[in-house]
Amino acid sequence: MNYRHAYHAGNFADVTKHALLVALIRALQRKEGGIAVLDTHAGCGVYALDAPEPSRTQEWRGGIGRLLDSDDAALADYLTLMRRLGAPGLYPGSPRIVAELLRPQDRLMACELHPEDASRLHRVFRVTPQAAIHRRDGYEAIRALLPPRPQTRGLVLLDPPFEQPDEFARLADAVAMARARFSTGIVAAWYPIKHRAPVRAFHDALRDRGLRALLACELTLRPPLDPERLNGSGLLIANPPWPFAETANTLLTALLPLLAPEGEGAVSVDWIAEE
Repeated sequence: MNYRHAYHAGNFADVTKHALLVALIRALQRKEGGIAVLDTHAGCGVYALDAPEPSRTQEWRGGIGRLLDSDDAALADYLTLMRRLGAPGLYPGSPRIVAELLRPQDRLMACELHPEDASRLHRVFRVTPQAAIHRRDGYEAIRALLPPRPQTRGLVLLDPPFEQPDEFARLADAVAMARARFSTGIVAAWYPIKHRAPVRAFHDALRDRGLRALLACELTLRPPLDPERLNGSGLLIANPPWPFAETANTLLTALLPLLAPEGEGAVSVDWIAEE
C-alpha cells in the first residue's frame, strides 16, 4: 500500500474507522470532565477528493461515496458530521473529526512525521487553540505525551502506515505502552485485514502481554483470503466504554450493506480478551 493517506481518504476503511471514532468520542463526553485525544498518525487533516491522489485511486467512491444518501438512523451522527465538514467534495481525516467534536474543556494532540502532511496539518488547525500539532514520530509521541495533563480521561488513536513488514508487532508494542502510560484512557488501533494470519498474530501478541478488555471491531468486504488485497479493516479497542460492543455492532451492521452490496462481506465485534 502507498500510505500517503490522500490516496485512501474516504475509502471503506476510513468510513468504518471514523464512524467508530465518533461513537467513542461521544461516549467519553457523556461525562462533563475534559478529555484529551492523542492522534499518533494524523495525516493532513482534510482531503479534497478531486485532488490528484484520490482521483487516481477513486477509493472514496466505494466508501463515503456510497453513504451520503443513507438515512439509516444508526449512521446519522457520523453522516451529519461528514456533510457539515464538506463531504462529498472534502473528506475530513481523524484529527479534523475530533476537533469538530471538542468541547471547551477538551483538547487534541495530533502528530504527523511526513513534512508536507505536517505542514498542511498546521494550516488546518492554525486557529484552533485546543489542538496542538506535533511534527514527530507517532510511536515516540506515546512516551512523550502520555499521560495527558490535566485531563485524566481520553483516547489514543493509532493509525499507522503499515508500510513496514513489522508494523503489526510495532502496533502491539504501542498499544501496550499507551495502556501502561494512560491507564484511565481508551486506546483504539486501526489495522488492515488482507488475510487472517497477521491479524491473529496481532491479537495473540496483545493477549501475551497480559492486556485485558480488548474488543476487535471488524468489517470485511469479502473473505480475507488474498494477502495482496485489502479485504477489510479492524479497530482494536482497549478499555472500551460500556456498552461499546453493542454500539459498534449496530454501526458496522448498518455500514455493511452499503459498503459491501455484493453480499460477500461480514461484521464481527468480538472480545479477544475480557476484563
